[in-house]
Amino acid sequence: MELLLVLLVGILYSAGIYMMLRRSMVKLLLGLLLLGNGANILIFLTGGLTKGKPPIIKEANKTFLDVYADPVPQALILTAIVISFALTAFAIILLKKVYETTGSDDLDSMNIQDLDI
Repeated sequence: MELLLVLLVGILYSAGIYMMLRRSMVKLLLGLLLLGNGANILIFLTGGLTKGKPPIIKEANKTFLDVYADPVPQALILTAIVISFALTAFAIILLKKVYETTGSDDLDSMNIQDLDI
């Protein structure tokens, strides 16, 4: 199972970098989202996969005696999802305004500076 997730992280990273190197701003945003999802799965993998073991200590025990699910990576991923949603919403509005202003989403055409200063 972990090998499958490691392969998924590699695919998401490579697809994200490929999309970010394209000329379109929409593809740049999609690539950024793919990289973010790959990073979330990587954080999930570093916490270790533990099925059916909640991070709860019984009252009789002072410490964990068994394998448990680590809640820290899950909290980090949840925070990253919320931040990614806010970044995506802002970027979509920004892309819309840029497209309305310039009429294009091509990064190379926006890079040309006006020499009539």
